[in-house]
Amino acid sequence: MKKLSVIAFGGNALLRSGQKGTIDEQEQNVYETCQHLVPLIQKGYDLVIGHGNGPQVGNVLLQHEAGHQIYGLAKQPIDFCVAETQGSIGFMIEQQLRNVLAEHGIQRNIVTLVTQVVVDKEDQAFKNPTKPVGPFYPKEEADKQARENQWVFHEDPRKRGWRRGVASPRPLDIPNWEAVEKLARTGTIVITVGGGGIPAYIDGGKMVGIDAVIDKDLASSLLANKIKADEFCILTDVPNVFINFHKPGEKKLGRVSVEEISRHLDEGQFTEGSMAPNVRACIQFVESGGKDAIITEAGQLGKPGSGTVILP
Repeated sequence: MKKLSVIAFGGNALLRSGQKGTIDEQEQNVYETCQHLVPLIQKGYDLVIGHGNGPQVGNVLLQHEAGHQIYGLAKQPIDFCVAETQGSIGFMIEQQLRNVLAEHGIQRNIVTLVTQVVVDKEDQAFKNPTKPVGPFYPKEEADKQARENQWVFHEDPRKRGWRRGVASPRPLDIPNWEAVEKLARTGTIVITVGGGGIPAYIDGGKMVGIDAVIDKDLASSLLANKIKADEFCILTDVPNVFINFHKPGEKKLGRVSVEEISRHLDEGQFTEGSMAPNVRACIQFVESGGKDAIITEAGQLGKPGSGTVILP
């Protein structure tokens, strides 16, 4: 059986520091990232691609807010905005990957799936919504929005204003995972669980959208387990995970056991909002029966001995 790999694109695969986020910039970034998938595809790997959407969904929320303020248009909820960005980012990845494969004379079907991900409405994250989304507001406007919409706001640490905080619940299920596996194992490259998936919960047998942001690495990891992937890979902006990062005694991690990296995580070696979520997603994959979980940068993908490999 051919190897099946789930690859989660990090934020820099789409938008890089200092860029404005134009379509030309994003398409070029995606094109360059997709070039690094070619060696795996040439080896016959079946691929499933997940991706983030943080800056993009933030821009969509800003657009909705501006439309509401200027034209009185109805603002749409976060699950709707995640669906929008799943479609638009999936389109970019699919288009640029097709261009890359054509350059190398490779024929593969590619499909983007707009994907819901089930969470628990009673998840503790909903009692403490801390994930920042949307525009910055002055204090008076933030208080007004909080009263009118029952939203929670937090002051930005850099004093740029107040931003809405939403929950980031743990993903529990991906309703169409069987379709993803079937497509992937017949050679189709599948782009799915974008931005962690569209958040939803089950109410009386019906799926209902909910305002939340799901961690894209945890969602990709869950999918990798469900489709019995051989590898789960997170692409970041560094080639390896480090302990004592930018401190005395800095050490690069190569092949490590899940026990060892779990210990480093518990010791606070990895920054929240940066490497810590990546490590947690890899631990989840391995502890749930997965084989190799890899954290590296796109340029190192598939090279012997590259990246941090987390083993059972």
